Amino acid sequence: MDEFKVRFGTAASIYRAPGRVNLIGEHTDYNDGFVLPAAIEFYCWAVVAPRRDRKLVIHSENFNETVEAGLDSLSPLGNEHWANYPLGVAWALRKAGKPLTGANIYIAGDVPLGAGLSSSAAFEVAVAFALLNESGHAVDRSELAKLCQKAENEFVGARVGIMDQFVSCYGRASHALLLDCRTLQHKFVKLPADLQLVICNTMVRHELASGEYNARRAECEEGVRNLRTAFPEIRALRDVTLSQLEAHRRILPPTVFARCRHVITENERVKSAVEAFHRGDTAALGPLLLESHRSLRDDYDVSCRELDLMVEIALAQPGLIGARMTGGGFGGCTINLVKSAVVADFRRNLAAAYFSKTGLTPEIYVSPASEGAQQMALEETMPAL
Repeated sequence: MDEFKVRFGTAASIYRAPGRVNLIGEHTDYNDGFVLPAAIEFYCWAVVAPRRDRKLVIHSENFNETVEAGLDSLSPLGNEHWANYPLGVAWALRKAGKPLTGANIYIAGDVPLGAGLSSSAAFEVAVAFALLNESGHAVDRSELAKLCQKAENEFVGARVGIMDQFVSCYGRASHALLLDCRTLQHKFVKLPADLQLVICNTMVRHELASGEYNARRAECEEGVRNLRTAFPEIRALRDVTLSQLEAHRRILPPTVFARCRHVITENERVKSAVEAFHRGDTAALGPLLLESHRSLRDDYDVSCRELDLMVEIALAQPGLIGARMTGGGFGGCTINLVKSAVVADFRRNLAAAYFSKTGLTPEIYVSPASEGAQQMALEETMPAL
Protein backbone atom coordinates (compact mmCIF):
# COMPACT_ATOMS: atom_id res chain seq x y z
CA MET A 1 0.00 0.00 0.00
CA ASP A 2 2.79 2.43 0.86
CA GLU A 3 4.40 1.95 -2.55
CA PHE A 4 1.07 2.61 -4.25
CA LYS A 5 0.50 5.84 -2.27
CA VAL A 6 4.00 7.06 -3.07
CA ARG A 7 3.48 6.40 -6.79
CA PHE A 8 -0.19 7.33 -7.27
CA GLY A 9 -1.05 9.45 -4.22
CA THR A 10 -4.42 7.87 -3.37
CA ALA A 11 -5.97 5.14 -1.28
CA ALA A 12 -6.55 1.80 -3.01
CA SER A 13 -8.02 -1.69 -2.76
CA ILE A 14 -5.89 -4.84 -2.58
CA TYR A 15 -6.46 -8.13 -4.43
CA ARG A 16 -4.39 -11.27 -4.70
CA ALA A 17 -4.41 -14.53 -6.66
CA PRO A 18 -2.22 -17.60 -6.12
CA GLY A 19 0.10 -19.58 -8.33
CA ARG A 20 -0.37 -23.31 -8.48
CA VAL A 21 1.38 -26.63 -8.53
CA ASN A 22 -0.09 -29.54 -10.43
CA LEU A 23 0.01 -32.81 -8.50
CA ILE A 24 -0.83 -34.94 -11.53
CA GLY A 25 -2.54 -34.48 -14.90
CA GLU A 26 0.03 -32.78 -17.13
CA HIS A 27 -0.76 -31.61 -20.68
CA THR A 28 -4.27 -33.04 -20.34
CA ASP A 29 -6.11 -29.75 -19.84
CA TYR A 30 -6.03 -28.63 -23.47
CA ASN A 31 -7.16 -32.12 -24.46
CA ASP A 32 -10.44 -31.76 -22.51
CA GLY A 33 -8.99 -34.03 -19.82
CA PHE A 34 -8.62 -34.17 -16.05
CA VAL A 35 -6.13 -32.37 -13.80
CA LEU A 36 -5.38 -32.29 -10.07
CA PRO A 37 -3.69 -28.98 -9.17
CA ALA A 38 -3.52 -27.10 -5.88
CA ALA A 39 -3.21 -23.36 -5.33
CA ILE A 40 -0.03 -22.49 -3.38
CA GLU A 41 0.93 -19.75 -0.94
CA PHE A 42 2.77 -17.72 -3.55
CA TYR A 43 0.75 -14.82 -4.90
CA CYS A 44 0.39 -11.99 -7.35
CA TRP A 45 -0.88 -8.86 -5.59
CA ALA A 46 -2.78 -6.09 -7.40
CA VAL A 47 -3.29 -2.75 -5.63
CA VAL A 48 -5.88 -0.78 -7.57
CA ALA A 49 -7.61 2.61 -7.53
CA PRO A 50 -9.98 4.08 -10.14
CA ARG A 51 -9.03 6.88 -12.52
CA ARG A 52 -11.37 9.48 -13.98
CA ASP A 53 -10.06 8.99 -17.53
CA ARG A 54 -10.04 5.89 -19.79
CA LYS A 55 -6.46 4.93 -19.04
CA LEU A 56 -4.83 1.96 -17.40
CA VAL A 57 -1.56 2.90 -15.71
CA ILE A 58 0.16 -0.30 -14.58
CA HIS A 59 3.38 -0.46 -12.59
CA SER A 60 5.19 -3.78 -12.08
CA GLU A 61 7.37 -3.92 -8.99
CA ASN A 62 9.06 -7.10 -10.23
CA PHE A 63 10.04 -5.57 -13.59
CA ASN A 64 10.39 -1.99 -12.24
CA GLU A 65 8.49 -0.61 -15.21
CA THR A 66 5.29 1.40 -15.77
CA VAL A 67 3.03 1.02 -18.80
CA GLU A 68 0.11 3.24 -19.87
CA ALA A 69 -2.66 2.21 -22.26
CA GLY A 70 -6.05 3.50 -23.34
CA LEU A 71 -8.94 1.17 -22.56
CA ASP A 72 -10.43 1.87 -25.99
CA SER A 73 -7.29 0.95 -27.96
CA LEU A 74 -5.69 -2.07 -26.30
CA SER A 75 -3.06 -3.95 -28.27
CA PRO A 76 -0.06 -6.15 -27.39
CA LEU A 77 3.25 -4.44 -26.65
CA GLY A 78 5.50 -6.90 -28.46
CA ASN A 79 6.58 -10.45 -27.90
CA GLU A 80 6.65 -11.67 -24.28
CA HIS A 81 6.21 -8.25 -22.65
CA TRP A 82 4.91 -8.60 -19.07
CA ALA A 83 2.23 -5.95 -19.62
CA ASN A 84 0.47 -8.09 -22.23
CA TYR A 85 -1.03 -10.13 -19.40
CA PRO A 86 -2.92 -7.30 -17.65
CA LEU A 87 -3.69 -5.55 -20.93
CA GLY A 88 -4.97 -8.82 -22.37
CA VAL A 89 -7.24 -9.30 -19.38
CA ALA A 90 -8.74 -5.83 -19.84
CA TRP A 91 -9.18 -6.59 -23.56
CA ALA A 92 -10.95 -9.90 -22.84
CA LEU A 93 -13.27 -8.34 -20.24
CA ARG A 94 -14.29 -5.60 -22.64
CA LYS A 95 -14.79 -8.11 -25.48
CA ALA A 96 -17.16 -9.96 -23.13
CA GLY A 97 -19.27 -6.82 -22.80
CA LYS A 98 -18.05 -5.68 -19.39
CA PRO A 99 -17.48 -1.91 -19.33
CA LEU A 100 -14.37 -0.98 -17.35
CA THR A 101 -13.29 2.20 -15.66
CA GLY A 102 -9.73 3.48 -15.91
CA ALA A 103 -7.42 2.39 -13.13
CA ASN A 104 -4.02 2.81 -11.54
CA ILE A 105 -2.63 -0.66 -10.81
CA TYR A 106 0.47 -1.59 -8.81
CA ILE A 107 1.51 -5.22 -9.33
CA ALA A 108 3.86 -7.28 -7.19
CA GLY A 109 4.31 -11.02 -7.04
CA ASP A 110 6.29 -13.72 -5.30
CA VAL A 111 5.33 -16.61 -7.60
CA PRO A 112 8.74 -17.67 -8.99
CA LEU A 113 8.99 -16.59 -12.62
CA GLY A 114 9.72 -19.21 -15.26
CA ALA A 115 9.39 -22.09 -12.79
CA GLY A 116 6.15 -23.59 -14.13
CA LEU A 117 4.15 -22.45 -11.09
CA SER A 118 1.83 -20.28 -13.14
CA SER A 119 2.92 -16.75 -12.32
CA SER A 120 1.10 -15.67 -15.50
CA ALA A 121 -2.28 -17.03 -14.38
CA ALA A 122 -1.87 -15.47 -10.92
CA PHE A 123 -1.11 -12.15 -12.66
CA GLU A 124 -4.14 -12.43 -14.94
CA VAL A 125 -6.59 -13.50 -12.26
CA ALA A 126 -5.51 -10.85 -9.73
CA VAL A 127 -5.86 -8.05 -12.29
CA ALA A 128 -9.14 -9.36 -13.76
CA PHE A 129 -10.69 -9.78 -10.30
CA ALA A 130 -9.61 -6.23 -9.42
CA LEU A 131 -10.86 -4.66 -12.67
CA LEU A 132 -14.24 -6.38 -12.42
CA ASN A 133 -14.74 -5.45 -8.78
CA GLU A 134 -13.56 -1.87 -9.19
CA SER A 135 -15.87 -1.43 -12.21
CA GLY A 136 -18.88 -2.67 -10.24
CA HIS A 137 -19.29 -6.11 -11.84
CA ALA A 138 -20.13 -9.27 -9.93
CA VAL A 139 -17.31 -11.82 -10.08
CA ASP A 140 -18.30 -15.21 -11.53
CA ARG A 141 -15.18 -17.30 -10.97
CA SER A 142 -15.79 -19.75 -13.82
CA GLU A 143 -16.31 -16.89 -16.26
CA LEU A 144 -13.30 -15.09 -14.82
CA ALA A 145 -11.08 -18.14 -15.42
CA LYS A 146 -12.34 -18.51 -19.00
CA LEU A 147 -11.77 -14.83 -19.80
CA CYS A 148 -8.23 -14.96 -18.39
CA GLN A 149 -7.56 -18.03 -20.53
CA LYS A 150 -8.93 -16.17 -23.56
CA ALA A 151 -6.58 -13.26 -22.81
CA GLU A 152 -3.58 -15.58 -22.74
CA ASN A 153 -4.67 -17.54 -25.82
CA GLU A 154 -5.68 -14.66 -28.08
CA PHE A 155 -3.90 -11.55 -26.79
CA VAL A 156 -0.66 -12.94 -25.35
CA GLY A 157 -0.52 -15.77 -27.91
CA ALA A 158 0.07 -18.78 -25.64
CA ARG A 159 -2.35 -21.65 -26.26
CA VAL A 160 -2.72 -22.63 -22.62
CA GLY A 161 -5.54 -24.73 -21.21
CA ILE A 162 -7.94 -23.65 -18.46
CA MET A 163 -6.27 -25.34 -15.48
CA ASP A 164 -4.00 -22.57 -14.21
CA GLN A 165 -6.59 -19.79 -14.24
CA PHE A 166 -9.28 -22.07 -12.82
CA VAL A 167 -7.36 -23.20 -9.74
CA SER A 168 -6.12 -19.65 -9.17
CA CYS A 169 -9.80 -18.66 -8.96
CA TYR A 170 -11.10 -21.67 -7.02
CA GLY A 171 -8.23 -22.91 -4.81
CA ARG A 172 -9.10 -24.13 -1.33
CA ALA A 173 -6.78 -24.44 1.68
CA SER A 174 -5.67 -28.03 2.44
CA HIS A 175 -7.24 -29.33 -0.79
CA ALA A 176 -6.31 -30.16 -4.34
CA LEU A 177 -8.88 -29.53 -7.07
CA LEU A 178 -10.04 -32.25 -9.45
CA LEU A 179 -11.09 -30.41 -12.60
CA ASP A 180 -12.83 -31.78 -15.67
CA CYS A 181 -11.42 -29.38 -18.26
CA ARG A 182 -14.31 -29.98 -20.68
CA THR A 183 -17.26 -29.32 -18.41
CA LEU A 184 -15.43 -27.32 -15.70
CA GLN A 185 -17.10 -29.53 -13.13
CA HIS A 186 -14.78 -29.73 -10.16
CA LYS A 187 -14.42 -31.41 -6.79
CA PHE A 188 -12.11 -30.70 -3.89
CA VAL A 189 -9.80 -33.47 -2.75
CA LYS A 190 -8.59 -33.31 0.86
CA LEU A 191 -4.83 -33.64 1.15
CA PRO A 192 -3.42 -35.77 4.00
CA ALA A 193 -2.42 -33.68 7.01
CA ASP A 194 0.85 -35.58 7.42
CA LEU A 195 2.09 -34.82 3.86
CA GLN A 196 3.71 -31.65 2.56
CA LEU A 197 3.90 -30.33 -0.98
CA VAL A 198 7.61 -29.77 -1.63
CA ILE A 199 8.36 -28.00 -4.90
CA CYS A 200 11.94 -28.24 -6.16
CA ASN A 201 13.08 -25.71 -8.75
CA THR A 202 15.79 -27.06 -11.06
CA MET A 203 16.83 -23.45 -11.81
CA VAL A 204 16.89 -24.18 -15.53
CA ARG A 205 14.45 -23.11 -18.20
CA HIS A 206 15.28 -24.39 -21.65
CA GLU A 207 14.44 -21.95 -24.40
CA LEU A 208 12.35 -24.30 -26.53
CA ALA A 209 9.58 -24.50 -23.90
CA SER A 210 7.01 -22.13 -25.44
CA GLY A 211 7.40 -23.28 -29.05
CA GLU A 212 7.36 -26.94 -28.08
CA TYR A 213 4.22 -26.39 -26.00
CA ASN A 214 2.30 -25.23 -29.07
CA ALA A 215 3.84 -28.08 -31.09
CA ARG A 216 2.51 -30.63 -28.57
CA ARG A 217 -0.97 -29.16 -28.91
CA ALA A 218 -0.75 -29.45 -32.67
CA GLU A 219 0.37 -33.10 -32.42
CA CYS A 220 -2.56 -33.94 -30.14
CA GLU A 221 -4.95 -32.23 -32.57
CA GLU A 222 -3.44 -34.24 -35.44
CA GLY A 223 -4.06 -37.40 -33.45
CA VAL A 224 -7.71 -36.50 -32.95
CA ARG A 225 -8.17 -35.74 -36.66
CA ASN A 226 -6.69 -39.09 -37.65
CA LEU A 227 -8.60 -41.07 -35.04
CA ARG A 228 -11.85 -39.41 -36.06
CA THR A 229 -11.71 -41.35 -39.32
CA ALA A 230 -12.35 -44.46 -37.22
CA PHE A 231 -14.36 -42.82 -34.41
CA PRO A 232 -16.33 -39.86 -35.81
CA GLU A 233 -17.84 -39.09 -32.40
CA ILE A 234 -14.59 -38.13 -30.65
CA ARG A 235 -13.98 -34.45 -29.93
CA ALA A 236 -10.68 -34.66 -28.07
CA LEU A 237 -8.20 -37.22 -26.74
CA ARG A 238 -10.29 -37.35 -23.59
CA ASP A 239 -12.82 -39.41 -25.61
CA VAL A 240 -10.32 -42.07 -26.74
CA THR A 241 -9.52 -45.25 -24.80
CA LEU A 242 -6.08 -46.81 -24.75
CA SER A 243 -7.38 -49.93 -26.52
CA GLN A 244 -8.87 -47.77 -29.31
CA LEU A 245 -5.58 -45.92 -29.69
CA GLU A 246 -3.52 -49.11 -29.82
CA ALA A 247 -5.92 -50.77 -32.29
CA HIS A 248 -5.45 -47.84 -34.70
CA ARG A 249 -1.75 -47.25 -34.20
CA ARG A 250 -1.12 -47.73 -37.93
CA ILE A 251 -3.00 -44.54 -38.88
CA LEU A 252 -0.84 -42.35 -36.64
CA PRO A 253 2.75 -41.20 -37.08
CA PRO A 254 4.85 -42.75 -34.29
CA THR A 255 5.42 -39.41 -32.54
CA VAL A 256 1.71 -38.55 -32.61
CA PHE A 257 0.86 -42.01 -31.26
CA ALA A 258 3.23 -41.44 -28.32
CA ARG A 259 1.75 -38.00 -27.57
CA CYS A 260 -1.76 -39.46 -27.58
CA ARG A 261 -0.73 -42.36 -25.37
CA HIS A 262 0.61 -39.96 -22.75
CA VAL A 263 -2.60 -37.95 -22.60
CA ILE A 264 -4.89 -41.00 -22.45
CA THR A 265 -2.87 -42.77 -19.75
CA GLU A 266 -2.39 -39.55 -17.77
CA ASN A 267 -6.15 -39.05 -17.53
CA GLU A 268 -6.43 -42.52 -16.00
CA ARG A 269 -3.62 -41.74 -13.56
CA VAL A 270 -5.46 -38.62 -12.36
CA LYS A 271 -8.58 -40.67 -11.62
CA SER A 272 -6.50 -43.32 -9.83
CA ALA A 273 -4.72 -40.68 -7.74
CA VAL A 274 -8.02 -39.13 -6.63
CA GLU A 275 -9.29 -42.57 -5.60
CA ALA A 276 -6.07 -43.14 -3.64
CA PHE A 277 -6.46 -39.83 -1.80
CA HIS A 278 -10.08 -40.69 -0.96
CA ARG A 279 -9.02 -44.10 0.37
CA GLY A 280 -6.15 -42.61 2.35
CA ASP A 281 -3.85 -44.92 0.39
CA THR A 282 -0.76 -42.73 0.10
CA ALA A 283 1.38 -45.72 -0.88
CA ALA A 284 -0.50 -45.93 -4.19
CA LEU A 285 0.45 -42.35 -5.10
CA GLY A 286 4.18 -42.96 -5.56
CA PRO A 287 3.91 -45.31 -8.56
CA LEU A 288 1.31 -43.04 -10.19
CA LEU A 289 3.54 -39.96 -9.95
CA LEU A 290 6.54 -41.90 -11.24
CA GLU A 291 4.54 -43.31 -14.17
CA SER A 292 3.42 -39.76 -14.96
CA HIS A 293 7.01 -38.54 -15.00
CA ARG A 294 8.18 -41.40 -17.22
CA SER A 295 5.30 -40.82 -19.62
CA LEU A 296 6.11 -37.10 -19.82
CA ARG A 297 9.77 -37.99 -20.39
CA ASP A 298 9.36 -40.81 -22.91
CA ASP A 299 6.01 -40.33 -24.68
CA TYR A 300 5.51 -36.57 -24.45
CA ASP A 301 9.21 -35.67 -24.57
CA VAL A 302 8.94 -32.59 -22.34
CA SER A 303 11.36 -33.49 -19.56
CA CYS A 304 15.08 -32.69 -19.48
CA ARG A 305 18.23 -33.95 -17.79
CA GLU A 306 17.83 -31.71 -14.75
CA LEU A 307 14.20 -32.70 -14.11
CA ASP A 308 15.04 -36.40 -14.47
CA LEU A 309 17.96 -36.01 -12.08
CA MET A 310 15.82 -34.15 -9.53
CA VAL A 311 13.25 -36.95 -9.55
CA GLU A 312 15.97 -39.62 -9.33
CA ILE A 313 17.51 -37.93 -6.27
CA ALA A 314 14.10 -37.52 -4.61
CA LEU A 315 13.29 -41.21 -5.03
CA ALA A 316 16.31 -42.09 -2.88
CA GLN A 317 15.18 -39.92 0.07
CA PRO A 318 13.46 -41.34 3.17
CA GLY A 319 9.87 -40.16 3.64
CA LEU A 320 9.19 -39.48 -0.03
CA ILE A 321 5.72 -40.62 -1.15
CA GLY A 322 6.09 -39.62 -4.81
CA ALA A 323 7.87 -37.26 -7.20
CA ARG A 324 7.52 -36.09 -10.79
CA MET A 325 8.10 -33.09 -13.00
CA THR A 326 5.29 -30.55 -12.88
CA GLY A 327 4.31 -27.82 -15.34
CA GLY A 328 4.94 -27.53 -19.06
CA GLY A 329 8.42 -29.04 -18.95
CA PHE A 330 11.94 -28.42 -20.34
CA GLY A 331 13.02 -27.24 -16.89
CA GLY A 332 11.11 -25.67 -14.05
CA CYS A 333 10.05 -27.71 -11.05
CA THR A 334 9.29 -31.11 -9.63
CA ILE A 335 6.45 -31.78 -7.20
CA ASN A 336 7.25 -34.05 -4.27
CA LEU A 337 4.82 -35.48 -1.74
CA VAL A 338 6.88 -35.80 1.43
CA LYS A 339 6.10 -36.95 4.97
CA SER A 340 5.93 -33.81 7.13
CA ALA A 341 8.35 -35.16 9.73
CA VAL A 342 11.25 -35.42 7.29
CA VAL A 343 10.78 -32.33 5.13
CA ALA A 344 13.81 -30.50 6.56
CA ASP A 345 16.09 -33.49 5.89
CA PHE A 346 14.56 -33.99 2.44
CA ARG A 347 15.28 -30.38 1.45
CA ARG A 348 18.84 -30.46 2.72
CA ASN A 349 19.75 -33.82 1.19
CA LEU A 350 18.15 -33.11 -2.17
CA ALA A 351 19.78 -29.68 -2.48
CA ALA A 352 23.22 -31.09 -1.67
CA ALA A 353 22.94 -34.01 -4.10
CA TYR A 354 21.58 -31.84 -6.91
CA PHE A 355 24.33 -29.26 -6.43
CA SER A 356 27.01 -31.95 -6.49
CA LYS A 357 25.72 -33.27 -9.83
CA THR A 358 24.92 -29.96 -11.58
CA GLY A 359 26.69 -27.11 -9.78
CA LEU A 360 23.25 -25.49 -9.42
CA THR A 361 21.67 -24.56 -6.09
CA PRO A 362 17.98 -25.45 -6.33
CA GLU A 363 15.26 -23.34 -4.77
CA ILE A 364 12.98 -25.56 -2.69
CA TYR A 365 9.56 -24.31 -1.67
CA VAL A 366 7.27 -25.91 0.90
CA SER A 367 3.70 -24.72 0.60
CA PRO A 368 0.34 -25.84 1.88
CA ALA A 369 -2.56 -25.77 -0.55
CA SER A 370 -4.07 -22.28 -0.37
CA GLU A 371 -7.20 -20.23 -1.06
CA GLY A 372 -8.00 -18.83 -4.49
CA ALA A 373 -8.32 -15.21 -5.62
CA GLN A 374 -9.78 -12.73 -3.17
CA GLN A 375 -9.99 -9.11 -2.16
CA MET A 376 -7.86 -8.50 0.90
CA ALA A 377 -8.66 -6.38 3.93
CA LEU A 378 -6.67 -3.14 3.87
CA GLU A 379 -4.78 -4.08 7.04
CA GLU A 380 -3.45 -7.19 5.26
CA THR A 381 -0.68 -5.35 3.50
CA MET A 382 1.48 -6.91 0.82
CA PRO A 383 4.66 -8.59 1.99
CA ALA A 384 7.97 -6.96 1.17
CA LEU A 385 9.16 -8.67 -2.02
